[in-house]
Formats: sequence, C-alpha cells, structure tokens
Amino acid sequence: MKNKLKVLRAEHDYTQDQLAKAVEVSRQTINAIEKGKFDPSLVLAIKLARLFKTDIEAIFIYEDQPS
Repeated sequence: MKNKLKVLRAEHDYTQDQLAKAVEVSRQTINAIEKGKFDPSLVLAIKLARLFKTDIEAIFIYEDQPS
C-alpha cells in the first residue's frame, strides 16, 4: 500500500524515532511503513491519522488489484 507518511512526518518535524514513540511502535516499523514494506494495522493507522489530525485516506492510498 502506498502512503504519504514520510511527507507528513517531515511536514510536522518528526524524526522516525519521535513518531514511533508517539504511536507506540518501533522506529523500524515506521521505516518499513514508509518504504511500503509493511502495512499498518487499523489501530496504528487510526493513531497516525489522529496524530496528524487527518483522515486515514490522506495518509494511505489503497489501490485495488484487478481480479
């Protein structure tokens, strides 16, 4: 899943470590999400959206795969 987490993090002057602590995950988790290697749980996505005062859809871009 594509995302704008790195852009939002930079706009709010968070380091990966600061963001990780704010949403109670590891820095490695934030790094993996930013690189598209890991999709966050719904709970984590909600925490990130609330922290940045935005909708989940403004952070994460879901692309349907054709069947």
